[in-house]
Amino acid sequence: MQPQPDTTIADPACGTGGFLLAAHDYITANYDLDRDQKKHVRDHAFHGVELVDATARLCAMNLFLHGIGGASVDAEPCIEVRDSLLAPPATHYEMVLANPPFGKKSSLTMVGADGNGSADSDLEISRPDFWATTSNKQLNFVQHIVRMLKMQGTAAVVVPDNVLFEGGAGEKIRRRLLHECNVHTLLRLPTGIFYRPGVKANVLFFERKPASDTPATSTVWVFDFRTNQSFTLKTRPMERADLDEFVAAYKPGKLGKRVESEAFKPWSYEEIAARPGFSLDVWASVQDESAASGADLPPAEIAAQIVDRLGSALARFEAVVAELAAGSEGDAEA
Repeated sequence: MQPQPDTTIADPACGTGGFLLAAHDYITANYDLDRDQKKHVRDHAFHGVELVDATARLCAMNLFLHGIGGASVDAEPCIEVRDSLLAPPATHYEMVLANPPFGKKSSLTMVGADGNGSADSDLEISRPDFWATTSNKQLNFVQHIVRMLKMQGTAAVVVPDNVLFEGGAGEKIRRRLLHECNVHTLLRLPTGIFYRPGVKANVLFFERKPASDTPATSTVWVFDFRTNQSFTLKTRPMERADLDEFVAAYKPGKLGKRVESEAFKPWSYEEIAARPGFSLDVWASVQDESAASGADLPPAEIAAQIVDRLGSALARFEAVVAELAAGSEGDAEA
């Protein structure tokens, strides 16, 4: 992401501040800061929102111990304790780095510009700046993060697989995301790097663009770091060096000079638009050698993968059913 000394950086689900600290470390390690830049980095560059009060305290302490916040009377509060999703952002940022919480759908439904309600929601919150109504927390965070960005602002967001293929509101959100933002990179992450076994996640990289009649996204480059990869939190944790191939292929600052490889493949906007449900669940063309060694996995991981695959299959069927239903309604009107 290469944040610069004058960049404003936010995380709407900051936890204990890991992403903000990593951005701070990058800036201080790669730039010789003058007095004004040091003040900006200390007092104004970073902002986080955290829902859990105790976690927010830990985050504020971590930032303070790294020289962020609290040193000046005009310093802006680095951390807010609240639910990011309850209201449109009051401030916009040049960069958003986020790993929103995974888990079950929220009891809150964010009612977007489509005005649809939800029968299974305990509470509905109006977010007219959202494209679609959904109780899916991850999809709501994606919509919120787009609204947090200034024009030409950039984001890197960790999302579970369901964000890539969920039907209904998910399809509408993906369509609008690729139209209003340049979604230039999708990193498919392996299992074994999060605390919940079997979690399948990805990182979406995108830039917010001004309104246009044509889609802002022309090509999504997909890097497959999941196939044939196996990590565990205890015996083989993922290290920075494991991402060297991805960073070299990503070409920070030189996106136009990317080269297709076995693990890195471009998908055009037209190819994605032709997929059922506008699915972003796409891959580079590599052979999965790990499939044959499934018997070597522990039973808990095998069970988690079975549940994950059944859930993925169900979500894909739901997307197909929704598309068929839409087609039937169109035929009836005709």
